[in-house]
Amino acid sequence: MKITFLGAAENVTGSKYLLEQENTKILVDCGLFQGTKEIRRRNWDKFPIKPESIDAVILTHAHIDHSGYIPAFVKNGFKGKIYCSKATLELCSILLPDSGSLQEEDAKAANKYGYSSHRPALPLYTLKDAEKSLKSFEVVDFEKSFSIGSFPSITLIPSHHILGSSFVVISDGNKKITFSGDLSRPNQLIMKDPTHLKKTDFLVLESTYGDRLHKKEDPVKEMGKIINRTVKKGGKIIIPAFAVGRTQTVLYCLYELKKNNAIPDIPIFLDSPMAIDVTDLLCKFKDEHKLSDELCHHICRIAKYTRSVEESKKIDAHEGSSIIIAGSGMVTGGRVLHHLKHFISDSKNTILFVGYQAEETRGRDLVNGEKRIMIHGKNFKVNAEIKKLDYFSAHADYNEILQWLSYFENKIEKVFVTHGEHESALSLKSKIEERFDWNTVVPKYLESFDLD
Repeated sequence: MKITFLGAAENVTGSKYLLEQENTKILVDCGLFQGTKEIRRRNWDKFPIKPESIDAVILTHAHIDHSGYIPAFVKNGFKGKIYCSKATLELCSILLPDSGSLQEEDAKAANKYGYSSHRPALPLYTLKDAEKSLKSFEVVDFEKSFSIGSFPSITLIPSHHILGSSFVVISDGNKKITFSGDLSRPNQLIMKDPTHLKKTDFLVLESTYGDRLHKKEDPVKEMGKIINRTVKKGGKIIIPAFAVGRTQTVLYCLYELKKNNAIPDIPIFLDSPMAIDVTDLLCKFKDEHKLSDELCHHICRIAKYTRSVEESKKIDAHEGSSIIIAGSGMVTGGRVLHHLKHFISDSKNTILFVGYQAEETRGRDLVNGEKRIMIHGKNFKVNAEIKKLDYFSAHADYNEILQWLSYFENKIEKVFVTHGEHESALSLKSKIEERFDWNTVVPKYLESFDLD
């Protein structure tokens, strides 16, 4: 076997791992690069190998940094199947068309406001491209092995990062390689604990928080404090949230706060058609999380849904305090930008971040204390309070990663540390070597390794 790292090497986005055995080529994940301009440019580069030469794609889960390049991949010549769990297909059927629409909207806005160096600015792919790519998907059941060419055994094992997420285990008949995808945390509010695996020869392991520990705090209580402090000032709480996973956890916390009368009875708006659709899936895939049917329905009803652009605009005209949940989670696009234009310069308001913020995103800039922010070609002064709750991360910290690794019963031949910024990946590599004495490497972009 041979593995080549076509993404998520020394950064957290663009997950793509090419696995080759004899004449068979498999791509594990097909994610979009996000973050710095230099990294995003890779989305537009010619793919390192011909897409039509790859036999299949296997997805660990539906997040855009793991699935978002698929429409472009199909558009550029990929003819094979895309294998994933049932919930992953359902989520991709929401996320990929939305991504295509957003890219069309961003290109349109760039042309309108003239803030792109390209004339004209074009989308990487369109809504129609995304819809076409969904025809290539094929659902496989958890724990049920299937084969592709020279790989006789491929298995998806539930990982509980988000609905449908999987550990991907691939064997060439001799050696076994496991892809962690995004490794979840134990004791989450909604999702079950990550499955413990016992044996693998090689491991591709994420390291988003490989150099830090999450704060041990009560997320419901901390969110309540922030909301109450903002309401006392007469302000609004804007929560940029990822549509899949994070939004549903935020809604759960808000439900608990309202149920216990821990916050005032102010309006809650879920201003993301995509997040609305994803939230509805909680009730459909109830075996993949810890919530009861009744609690699922309560959470789905805690917020007022705004699907249309007209409804979204009315939110900003609402008098008094309110909570607005909108995408995108890193403030790179979407409806949250329009709300920030209205509220970020008013010191009464709070912008509450509940997820990881990649380098050179507006979210990272705001969390780091940037005093001015550019939105749609215009500068806005940052007067609103900026807060971040680390608990909401669905990625394991280094202690939780080491704890998950401790369940392996054999000595792993080689661990490839990916999906983390450079310092984070190196820090986790050092910790794994110190504790387990396993051969651990941090692969570079386009670097290959012979696993035989």
